[in-house]
Amino acid sequence: MYIYLPIAEVSVNAFVLLGLGGLVGILSGMFGVGGGFLMTPLLFFIGIPPAVAVATEANQIVASSFSGVLAHVKRKTVDFKMGGVLLIGGLVGAALGVVVFNYLKSLGQVDLLVKLCYVLFLGVVGSLMFAESLRALRKSKQVAVSKPRKKRGLVHSLPFKMRFRVSGLYISIIPPIVVGVAVGVLAAIMGVGGGFVMVPAMIYLLGMPTKVVVGTSLFQIIFVTAFTTMLHATTNYTVDMVLAVLLLIGGVIGAQFGTMIGAKLKAEQLRILLALMVLLVCGKLALDLIVEPAELFSLGVAGGH
Repeated sequence: MYIYLPIAEVSVNAFVLLGLGGLVGILSGMFGVGGGFLMTPLLFFIGIPPAVAVATEANQIVASSFSGVLAHVKRKTVDFKMGGVLLIGGLVGAALGVVVFNYLKSLGQVDLLVKLCYVLFLGVVGSLMFAESLRALRKSKQVAVSKPRKKRGLVHSLPFKMRFRVSGLYISIIPPIVVGVAVGVLAAIMGVGGGFVMVPAMIYLLGMPTKVVVGTSLFQIIFVTAFTTMLHATTNYTVDMVLAVLLLIGGVIGAQFGTMIGAKLKAEQLRILLALMVLLVCGKLALDLIVEPAELFSLGVAGGH
């Protein structure tokens, strides 16, 4: 059953979109990521112009993340105080990101920028996460990984300290705000929740326990992506509501299943799976940029004029 997307100006199979939404919803519930890092490139692959994919995917992440957060709130694995601090930075970053996005759109360079950003970020983050997860798996066989790491002096030496009881931390609010800003910029330019950057940063930089990282990440993602969607809709007019609704339905259902699967796997196993997923998408995107598929690029040009 093909359906016409008015803003994207293409016809796509509705069941394919529902399936993609469900797949990303499962990832959202399992890993605490909005899933945009995977969904946005998948939308490129089925012929959605990058500018529309970025703006619309931010909208879909709101729903799948909200669905995932509800499950974590029941388990009391959300640090609302830390989420609030991350959110302050996230809103600032999102506003900055939309300004950059609009400027590049006016130059006609936004499609290429989005794809290059994906290859760069997914490659770096995926490699780092995979290496760190392998180390954590080796350590877990000898010593409990939940022990605090020794090298975390910088986070503890900065001013403006705050106590985060749920996470069991007493650290400066500067690093969480910086992480939030970075994630906000990514949300605006790449149409992602930023979980693939935020989750590793919360574990390795802020020293948060893995069990509260997923729920807290999803909590912050909801508000940053909602704000990003609103900015894109009012300044770019690139949010395709038909596309968003189909992805949203699949995402909400998938997130509930993902949370159940995630609860049965060890933290180290989850991190390795996420790292592999990130590297896989990065490889496919890089290949597409090198091969230069004529159809995708002609669609991007048509959407831009």
